[in-house]
Amino acid sequence: MDVRQTHVVAVDAQAIDMQAITAAAEALLAGRLVAFPTETVYGLGANACDEMAVARIFAAKGRPATDPLIVHIAAVADLAMVAQMVPEIAYQLAARFWPGPLTLVVRRRSMIPASVSAGLDTVAVRVPAHPIALALLDAARVPIAAPSANRFARPSPTTAQHVLDDLDGRVDLILDGGPTTIGLESTILDLTADVPMILRPGGISLEALRMVLPNVRFVPRYLTPDIASSAPGSLIKHYSPDAELRLITGPVAAVHRYIRVEVDLAVTSGRHVGVLAVAEDMPALHGLQALVVSLGAEADSETIGRRLFARIRELDRHGVDLILVRGLPQSGLGLAIWDRLVRAAEGRVVEVS
Repeated sequence: MDVRQTHVVAVDAQAIDMQAITAAAEALLAGRLVAFPTETVYGLGANACDEMAVARIFAAKGRPATDPLIVHIAAVADLAMVAQMVPEIAYQLAARFWPGPLTLVVRRRSMIPASVSAGLDTVAVRVPAHPIALALLDAARVPIAAPSANRFARPSPTTAQHVLDDLDGRVDLILDGGPTTIGLESTILDLTADVPMILRPGGISLEALRMVLPNVRFVPRYLTPDIASSAPGSLIKHYSPDAELRLITGPVAAVHRYIRVEVDLAVTSGRHVGVLAVAEDMPALHGLQALVVSLGAEADSETIGRRLFARIRELDRHGVDLILVRGLPQSGLGLAIWDRLVRAAEGRVVEVS
């Protein structure tokens, strides 16, 4: 990488410093990388029309070229600039959910290099719902390719510090807009298939999409590895901490017993253990020889989603060797939380009874 120093510039989302935005836009147009906040996670942005700049994203992240990127645009009207043969349902969905955490997979126009989409004739597109991201798009006047601003397969960044932890010296500029509000990536919806299919659950729930598309389906892409690369961030190993993460499902009391036994075994063998817990778990885990961090109340999936990656990174910073977490309900935003945990665990799901 040819970046010698990463600059971090604080930007108030409520009173945006346009001088900082203009400098960031000029950096993008010069082929450099700019990390910026969206409502989901921080993105690592490059001019989506500049093939060399796009290549720098893959190099900075250590991301395989077979993993497509998401292209961010400023408004629905820009969809026709990056996509062709756009179906009417795309505009209906955009009217309902944009700006917001919904990414639509449509047919790619040639102005977007094939490398953005891992050589596919499709492109994943969304309009972010964050004032800093929108200001940057307006100032740059080009579509911005931006996957999450972290090293490949690491937990996604929800603060500027997370970006710096992973990409210091690999990204030219970070716009620090504070913590992101959703904390989980966008939902990716493929509109090129015969039946609309969710390729990755995210900030827009399956239930919300079915209000517009009753026949929409979701099949976890990591269960079909031959087609997993057709969507950004769909591999089984993703969002992974340095520690081994194990996801446990089953009756709550049985999961608590399992956690206690596994912690005792791990401590006996000299391992350090962390536990991701909801508030309701805390009494049962009292006195555990592990670092227990709270995700929030079980029913509050928005708070859990917002905290998830930050808490995983916190446990990594404390040097734990093993992270245990109880599986939670998969309705609403819970489906996206489940998806992230399964892949952070690299498929290590333990069912107890």
